[in-house]
Amino acid sequence: MPLAATGDLVAAAAAERRAVAAFNVITLEHAEAIVEGAERAGSPVILQISENAVAFHHGRPGPLARAALETACAAGVPVALHLDHVHSTSLLHQAADCGFGSVMFDASRLPYEENVAATRAAVLWAHRHGLWVEAELGQVGGKDGAAPLDAHAPGARTDPDEARAYVAATGVDALAVAVGSSHAMTTRTARLDHALLGRLSEALDLPLVLHGSSGVPDEELRQAVTGGLSKINIGTALNTAMTGAVRAHLAENPRAVDPRGYLGPGRTAMSRTVTAFLGVLDAAAAPVAAPAPAR
Repeated sequence: MPLAATGDLVAAAAAERRAVAAFNVITLEHAEAIVEGAERAGSPVILQISENAVAFHHGRPGPLARAALETACAAGVPVALHLDHVHSTSLLHQAADCGFGSVMFDASRLPYEENVAATRAAVLWAHRHGLWVEAELGQVGGKDGAAPLDAHAPGARTDPDEARAYVAATGVDALAVAVGSSHAMTTRTARLDHALLGRLSEALDLPLVLHGSSGVPDEELRQAVTGGLSKINIGTALNTAMTGAVRAHLAENPRAVDPRGYLGPGRTAMSRTVTAFLGVLDAAAAPVAAPAPAR
């Protein structure tokens, strides 16, 4: 089917009080596994390629983006293509030509006023080129090997009043909020600040995004979706599944040299992980009340 628009998938999820999952793509096997897992679950999904993944592919977004695009268009469920955690204006300006329908522009490490200025400029450019834009306020932590921020560290949590002003000043379409998750967690032990999430949901009239969701337990994710999150980003959980399957295959077959022998199990493990996460998010969807009968 045709490539879906990220904004449409997220808007539909927000309207139905559920969340759409966005999974990180590093290799073609990631994209194939994500689509296979989404088809098994019967759920829409977002394929997202980060600036770090682009750097791994020699700084050229086109080849991996085209592979992901072809995989998305062959899917039996709606699939969108998103460029994630972009710091580089040069990379941002390649997004539309590479087939991305959306971008997360990340200036969260800058001081507030610089973050606003950089993000506003990115939004103005992106909207002129038909791109939906997500940004981040507060710091999720754990990115690029950095340690997770302490819950009480300055900037470690998104302030609702500051977030309201930030959204108005930048014109972003969605906001990633820092409420207790962390990137690159390999254990599911994160505890989210649901009270803060509630205040953010009340303060903001746009979709909210959770980064670093691999380390968030199922029940925490369900409660977070109920509390107002509309896009859930997952990356490390796929890498953990793939690496575990590859290690197991090579341990059992120490003389193996054909990469298909271990990439196949790795892809299957990632696909099962995708289906499991989508089942959690689908179960979290709040039922929409039917209108009262006319009298």
